[in-house]
Amino acid sequence: MNILVTGSDGQVGHELLKSLAPLGNVIGLTRADGDLSDVLVVEALLDKYDPHVVINPAAYTAVDPAESESELAFTLNARMPESLARWTRAHDRFLVHFSTDYVYPGHGVSPQTEDEPTSPASVYGQSKLAGDEAILREDPSALIFRTSWVYGARGRNFMLTMLRLAAEKSKLTVVSDQFGAPTPAWLIAQVTSIALQSRLAGNTELNGVLHLSCRGETSWCGFAREIIHQARQKGHRLTMKDDQVLPIPTSEYPAPAPRPANSRLAVDRIELLLGITLPDWKRALSITLADLQGRRGT
Repeated sequence: MNILVTGSDGQVGHELLKSLAPLGNVIGLTRADGDLSDVLVVEALLDKYDPHVVINPAAYTAVDPAESESELAFTLNARMPESLARWTRAHDRFLVHFSTDYVYPGHGVSPQTEDEPTSPASVYGQSKLAGDEAILREDPSALIFRTSWVYGARGRNFMLTMLRLAAEKSKLTVVSDQFGAPTPAWLIAQVTSIALQSRLAGNTELNGVLHLSCRGETSWCGFAREIIHQARQKGHRLTMKDDQVLPIPTSEYPAPAPRPANSRLAVDRIELLLGITLPDWKRALSITLADLQGRRGT
């Protein structure tokens, strides 16, 4: 079985290459293989590799630049996934796509379900929602995972930024009125592998939108403090302590793109369909920091 993974050099794509390896011949696509913003290139790559399964973590994820680069954001986040879905339906293949909590308005304090009305406030969120809608229109059998606050032991993400700053500075201010569940790339990849095996075994309920994130919740400030707290316990050399991360409201951290205040995602549906229990975000962070420690050999 050929499994094609787009954006395989990204933090989720890299983990997917490992988690999917036991299931078949995994083919990773990077920018070097072709320009995914060109529909004709995308179609040519699909025809060339003729995958049985297409996994699409590739996306335009620069939230603030998307406000001024909307054309590129919509090309990569909407038109490219639409091309994938059109091909998978025409060839009777399976598509897995990754979306985001940014498609929701982000109001309230309760975890949002898959049936929550969508109303993205940012160009990034609008482009991702357009991609979700295009996929479901072109290939209703496709599976879309909406996730939140993705980070990992490689690439560019919040955890690695906090560790770098905590080694350089004596104090940080971090937003404390946005809430969600930090979700590591390795978990997304592992659950994707479980879902693919379930689908191949005949679980036809695995289609449409499913939420995939850790359990529990925190603020960005709380996440930063826990990163520093756990990292110091694991022996990372940091000058800053967790209580030196100071909370500020969103109003004191202006950014071009609005962020959802509520990024909490209900994950009961995916746990029921796959028979799994997703880990609490603190436990997942501990595993991720241990992975980082192993990579650095410290």
